[in-house]
Amino acid sequence: MLTPTQFKNVFEQPFRASTPEITILARKNNLEHPRLGLTVAKKHLKRAHDRNRIKRLVRESFRLSQHNLPSCDFVFVAKRGIGQLDNQTFLQTLDKLWARHIRLAQKSSSL
Repeated sequence: MLTPTQFKNVFEQPFRASTPEITILARKNNLEHPRLGLTVAKKHLKRAHDRNRIKRLVRESFRLSQHNLPSCDFVFVAKRGIGQLDNQTFLQTLDKLWARHIRLAQKSSSL
C-alpha cells in the first residue's frame, strides 16, 4: 500500500492483532490478494538501519505468508521496545500474528 487514503481506510475499522511491540491492523479489500503497509516511527527506532531491518523482516515474513493470508490490506505498526527483539524472536512473533489474522478472517467470514 502506498497512498495515505489506503492507510486511512485500514485505520478506520480494522481487525487487530497485537503484542506489546507490534500491532498488525487488517481490513478486507476488494482485490484477490493481500497488501502490506508499514509504519516504523523514528520515535521508537532512532537509527535508519534499525528501521530498515524491521521493515525488511516484515516484508520477508509477509512474502512467505501471503499465500495463506486473506484478501486484506495489512498495516504493520511498530511500538515501543521493538528494537530489543532479535530477528528470530521477531519473526516468530510475526508468524503468530499472521496466524491470528487468518483465524480472525475465517471467523468473520463464517458469521
